[in-house]
Amino acid sequence: MSEVIKIKKGLDINLKGKAEKVYIKADPSKTYAVKPTDFTGVTPKLAVEAGATVKAGTPLFYNKYKPEIKFTSPVSGKVLEVNRGERRMILEIIVESDGKFESEDFKVSSPAEMNRESIVKTLLDSGLWPAIKQRPYSVIANPADTPKAIFISAFDSAPLGVDYDFILQDSAKEFQAGIDVLSKLTEGKIHVGVNGKYPVSPVIQNTKNIQINLFKGPHPAGNVGVQIHHIDPVNKGEVVWVVEPQKVVTIGRLFLTGKYNASKIVALGGSEVKKPRYYKVYEGTNISCLTDNNVNEGDLRFISGNALNGTRISQDGFLGFYDSLLTVIPEGNKYEFMGWIAPGFKKYSFSRTFFSWLMPNREYIIDSNLHGGRRALMITGKFEQVFPMDIYPMQLIKAIIIEDIDLMENLGIYEVAEEDFALCEFIDTSKTDIQSIVRKGLDIMIKEMS
Repeated sequence: MSEVIKIKKGLDINLKGKAEKVYIKADPSKTYAVKPTDFTGVTPKLAVEAGATVKAGTPLFYNKYKPEIKFTSPVSGKVLEVNRGERRMILEIIVESDGKFESEDFKVSSPAEMNRESIVKTLLDSGLWPAIKQRPYSVIANPADTPKAIFISAFDSAPLGVDYDFILQDSAKEFQAGIDVLSKLTEGKIHVGVNGKYPVSPVIQNTKNIQINLFKGPHPAGNVGVQIHHIDPVNKGEVVWVVEPQKVVTIGRLFLTGKYNASKIVALGGSEVKKPRYYKVYEGTNISCLTDNNVNEGDLRFISGNALNGTRISQDGFLGFYDSLLTVIPEGNKYEFMGWIAPGFKKYSFSRTFFSWLMPNREYIIDSNLHGGRRALMITGKFEQVFPMDIYPMQLIKAIIIEDIDLMENLGIYEVAEEDFALCEFIDTSKTDIQSIVRKGLDIMIKEMS
């Protein structure tokens, strides 16, 4: 039986540059990358060296402490280089595509005829296991665990968020196959959250073995953590798994064809994009194939993901493993004449500092300027207005800062991830890097419970 959940707390940020619902096949990139930094808690160990020939599905590196979890190439070609950062930390493994997109053979398999162990092995060998994340901690799922449920958020309420109904419209068969695979991994339900403002898409409506839950309300209604909290909260000792809709399609495609086909549809949006639209690309694509001659001139910020909790990348950087959106906004590294004293009719303000609140349907151009200096964390009562969980956000943040394990547990650390605090960070008058604090807290709990 479907549930209808109404979210009252939150905030919709109407940014300029929403992608038009048409998609084209982008010119293939010459280079693709897999970035260990996309995978929280992973210590990468190289499986190849520069110059090695690979196919889609060939392991590039694995997790040093869980070597069964492999990370594979999205395309066929040659390993061009391994970029490293401080202390020789691996930042990205770049593959130069040969344009053939050949794949390793993982054999066509029917999930109905396979047991759980063989399904897990296929996902591990193909490099698709990292597509499955877990709560608590928001890290790659442990193959040895059996989750009490699996959650898929089939709508994105973040600024410029992608339209999954549009993305999935031609992938009904693959999506169903992916669901069939996931259903073998849990004894519980597979929950699919959809936007209750609109009719359920035919792809989701006709998919078997799922429970559809409708969510109505502002962002972060589309966050899977919020959906878990309202449907089946995570308590100490429990595990639920989370999969992004396009990863479900990729998993289904793997079992239907026996090939690792890393193609996906991504949205290019933002106020600095000339033609915001959807593009069909391959995982880890170099974003220059999307942005060349398609963004305005000037000092720009390129974000793999949404503007609230995406990852900043360079103009010739690579799309993140979990991201279906590339956002381009002004950098904002400049001083403003008169600052907050000006009327600010075109400036967005949550606290109604500017008169722009009188025009609720306006589309805003927002840059990355902090609009003020960092200062001590202040209690304003605003976080609670945008945090739709039965959790005290300010108290939890403070518990993390002082590293009080028991207090963090009591305040709900197992239910949250960084993205759940993105709005708190956005409206914070203290300019505190709240998402980093939450990540620190989750890492502390991993270390404490291991």
